[in-house]
This record gives sequence, structure tokens and C-alpha cells, in this order.
Amino acid sequence: MPVALYALAAAAFGIGMAEFVVVGILPTIAGDMNVDIPTAGQLVSYYALGVAVAAPILTALFSKYDRRKLTVGLMLLFALANLLTTLAPSYSLLLLGRVLAGVVQGVFYSIATVIAADLVSKDKSGRAIGIVFSGMTVAIVSGVPAGAFITEWLNWRAAFALISILGFVSMVSLWFLLPANLKRPKPASVLKQLSVIGVPRMLLVFLITGIGYGGSFIAYTYLSEILGKITGFSTSAIGTILIFYGIAVVFGNTYAAKWADKKGPLKASAGIFISLALTLLLFGFAATNKYYVIPLVMIWGAAAFGSVPVLQLYVVQQAEKHFPQAIDASSSMNIAAFNLGIAVGASVGGLVVAKYGLLATAPAAAAVVAISVLLIVYSGVLESKDNKKLATQK
Repeated sequence: MPVALYALAAAAFGIGMAEFVVVGILPTIAGDMNVDIPTAGQLVSYYALGVAVAAPILTALFSKYDRRKLTVGLMLLFALANLLTTLAPSYSLLLLGRVLAGVVQGVFYSIATVIAADLVSKDKSGRAIGIVFSGMTVAIVSGVPAGAFITEWLNWRAAFALISILGFVSMVSLWFLLPANLKRPKPASVLKQLSVIGVPRMLLVFLITGIGYGGSFIAYTYLSEILGKITGFSTSAIGTILIFYGIAVVFGNTYAAKWADKKGPLKASAGIFISLALTLLLFGFAATNKYYVIPLVMIWGAAAFGSVPVLQLYVVQQAEKHFPQAIDASSSMNIAAFNLGIAVGASVGGLVVAKYGLLATAPAAAAVVAISVLLIVYSGVLESKDNKKLATQK
């Protein structure tokens, strides 16, 4: 595989740590900023909202720019955004830093997905995208627990200072390791690219992504609170569990990408979301048992994050068929769907916690993820009809 893929993965590591580190240290930030847990949960939902809003619009606006320079510039902004988060004297500035970092993520993942697919042959595109997103999964394995340990050892600001440093290092590595002659297809107009949301088959993919992936965040946003208050784990034990969670994410990401290359992304995503819905449902019943919780959390991680490269591959394939003039925009819109799902999921989770308690978030998440399975089945029916039409025309 091209070395440029690993440069992108290194950048994705820093971004992944920034996105998910808050989940492990949410109670500490809430206490330091004198806000309650649902309010602190906005650090997850507003970050995701920044990604969702920025990804399609900015990717369309910057589609004509040199991709190498764009990715380097994005990582510079990412490093500065996390520096603001580190130094923020108030909750409002902390929230602003999170939103700015989210804006970077939206564009970066959109461009990185397409670059990865272009750097290899089509039969390896799933694995190439998987390598890029492995940076995110490695961040969950090591970065997120490291953030929790650094917070316990020093403070939460030190964790974000580390993320800012990673951003600067990634910026330099991308400049030297990304090819200077990256393929850049002639883009359609901005309005034409954004009109991908009006293409029914593409909209269906975005709905699958937002509902299936985002639904799990109804519970995931409050995982640390559940493990602490419901299951009874200590702060250090929760950090260790997050390491196991991250290890499972790596396996899920790697094997889901290979499964998608072999069986197709639609079948792979169906299996993933069925497993995720069942796991979340069982977690709701088993959350009080320390022995049952750990394996369920690992399956949860493998399924939820294994869906990321699979769904990104699926949207690129669907765009090639139904909207080839705006593949970048389609990829970015799917990134937006991921993060709009996270934002809505985290917000819904806050409402569920406020009204029904922490434990109710798991079955609520399972119910939402199950809806995505029905949408996948419907998408499969439509693809079958398309294949029959092509066979008839031949």
C-alpha cells in the first residue's frame, strides 16, 4: 500500500482522538467548567454539528484546490483549534474550539476517503479507506484512554494540548509524504455538488449512515457515566475498558473493510448493524454486571466503528453510479451524515438521560439502529432491480 495512506492515517489519529476523547473525560470537564453532564455532552454534539454543516459546504467550495495543500492547511487549523480548546477560559470558548476542530474533520475525512480510493486499484479501495480510518481506531485504542489517564494524572487541558501537538506533527508529515500530483477531477459547480442531497439513491445512503451510526451515540456519549454510576467501575478501570473497546474497534475496522471488499458494502453493513442493535439491547440488561459489560462493550466498538469504512466505500460506489460528477461532495455529505447522526444521537441521549435515566439510553439506541437495518434491506431491493434492468438491456 502507498505510504501516503499511512500519512493520512496519522492525521486521522489526531482527529479521532480529538473527537472521542471527550467521552472518557466528560465528568471531569463538566466539574471544572461548572456545568451539568447533559450540558457538557454538547461538546460532543456541537463538535459533530460542526462536522455535519462544514463537510458538504466547504468540500464543495474547496474541490478545485490542490488536495495536498488543502489537507496540510486543514491540519494547521485543526492544531490551532485544539490549542484554543486547551487554553479556553470559559465554556463558550471551549465549545468554539470544539466546533472549529469539527469543521476541519468534516472536510479532511471527505477528501481523505477519495484520495485513498484513488491511490489504489478498485479491488483494494475498501482496504485503503480502512487504513485511513485505522488512524481513528488506533486513537480510540490508545489516544482516548491516554486522554483519560492524562486527565487523571494532570488535567483535561493537558490532553487537548497533546492533541494540538499531534495536529502540528501531522501537518508536517502530510506535506512531505502526500504525492504532489494527486488526481483532482474537474468539479461541478458548488450548487450542483450540494444537490446530491436531492438524489434519492444517495439520500438513502446518507440516511443509513446517520441513523445506523449516529443511533449508537444515544448511549455511547454517556458510556463513561454508565460504567461509573451503573456498573460501578472506578475512573482508572473505565480508562482500561476504553482500551479494550479500542482494540475491538481496530479489529472491527480492519475486518469490516475486508468483508466489504469481498461481499460488498451493503451485505457487510447489514451484518454490522444487526450485530450493533442486538449488542445495545443486551447492554441495557447487562449494564449492572461487570463481567458481562466488558465483552458487550468490545462487540459494540467493533460493530459501530467497523461501519465507518464500509459506509464510506458504499457512498463512493453509489456516487460513481448515480452522481459521478460530484464524488467528493457525496463523500463529504456522508461524513456530514455520520456527524449529524452523532449530534442528534448525543442530544437525544441527553433527553433520555434527563427523563428516563442513564440505563434507558441503550435500548433507545438499539431501536434507532434497527431502523437502519430496514433501510439497508430497502436499498438492497433497489440494487437488485437495477441489476435486473442492466441484465435485460444486455
